Amino acid sequence: MSLHAITGKRVGDTYYEVNHSSGLKIYIYPKENSHSTYAIFGTRYGSIDNQFRRSDEPNVQTVPEGIAHFLEHKLFESEDGDAFARYAKTGASANAYTSFDMTCYLFSCAEHVKESLEILLDFVQSPYFTEQTVQKEQGIIGQEIRMYDDDPQWRVMFNLLGALYHTHPVKVDIAGTVESISHITPELLYRCYHTFYDLHNMALCIAGNIEPEAVLKLVDQYCKPAEPFTVERVFAEEPRAIVKKKVTQALSVMTPLFQFGFKEEAGNDRRSVKELVCAELLLEIVASEASPLFRELQEAELINESSFQYEFFEGPGYASIIFAGESKNPDAVADRIIKEVNRLRKEGIPKEDFERAQKAVYGRNVAALNSTETIANCLISMFFSNRELFSYIDALAEVTLEEITACLKTHMLEEYAALSVIEPIAPMEDAK
Repeated sequence: MSLHAITGKRVGDTYYEVNHSSGLKIYIYPKENSHSTYAIFGTRYGSIDNQFRRSDEPNVQTVPEGIAHFLEHKLFESEDGDAFARYAKTGASANAYTSFDMTCYLFSCAEHVKESLEILLDFVQSPYFTEQTVQKEQGIIGQEIRMYDDDPQWRVMFNLLGALYHTHPVKVDIAGTVESISHITPELLYRCYHTFYDLHNMALCIAGNIEPEAVLKLVDQYCKPAEPFTVERVFAEEPRAIVKKKVTQALSVMTPLFQFGFKEEAGNDRRSVKELVCAELLLEIVASEASPLFRELQEAELINESSFQYEFFEGPGYASIIFAGESKNPDAVADRIIKEVNRLRKEGIPKEDFERAQKAVYGRNVAALNSTETIANCLISMFFSNRELFSYIDALAEVTLEEITACLKTHMLEEYAALSVIEPIAPMEDAK
């Protein structure tokens, strides 16, 4: 087992990749002058993985919505206590999250790195589920689901996804529903655990003041070889057309919230680094604070500038470009976005706008390498999407205006756009 050094020719940093004998992929990014170390242990398993087929079995397995998130919660518990109590003794700050396509367990600390890493490697590989603890968790997560049912930021996002997607499970709440989690059993949790928490499906990423040899020694101790198999994500066919153009809901907000999204072409394979870079730069050109669109929306008082955001949202089988924020007139914001995209498509992207955007995005990405948290999270998300960190930075520097222009021709098409709005329960003029 050897360390494979990967050096960024533009940033001058080096990190190490290791193919461990257990099947685990390890990434170690030393930052000698860092005061903290950040570690993340994750699996390619998220809320969209409700149907799957193991390579060693003939049939597709269907499991309840929300089970990946439920499993994340339960892994912190063991027969002897919970992992948070163990971390309290090392002084590490620990957490976990389930996204649409991955589940990750993490900690950050200034000292006692070895002890904290031992805890991480141990509890993530030590599942313990009983009927009693599962029933207790169903009540806890059920309350969480009900709370998010009334959360305006949460609802505006999932209402948009429901307007864009017919069948893809990305439109389903990450935590599932009260009904779906009621069908979760210890047997199903163990089934999903032994399918997706196989070390061949996982990665460990560490950034900070850490010696690679120390990490490998601990992994040797806690991670043992097993027979490899693969897991195929299974999705129903998703048409390109959207479900509906607009969806509204009334909740307790002072000013309407909106998310305006364009459904993009998506396959089960992730986009290349170059395609991702083109989409990120295109959004910077269209909607950053330096863009004509942003100034126009600001001058017309159509957006709350501090809340206005945009992203290229993509994963296995789904891709969207999304604009979000607060506005007294979300329909007008959507109209202006479409008009600006059509104008750029017709007139072309000015060279100076492209160069400004390229410098801004490149600078942000390089500056982010000063954060151990950002590094570790980027390494694991890049691995799970079959990309490489420094290749992304290189692509940002090398992309051309012609490539961005070609991207604009196929992205943000009006016929695939939908608007989600959360309106105040009382009309704005009646609100006190």
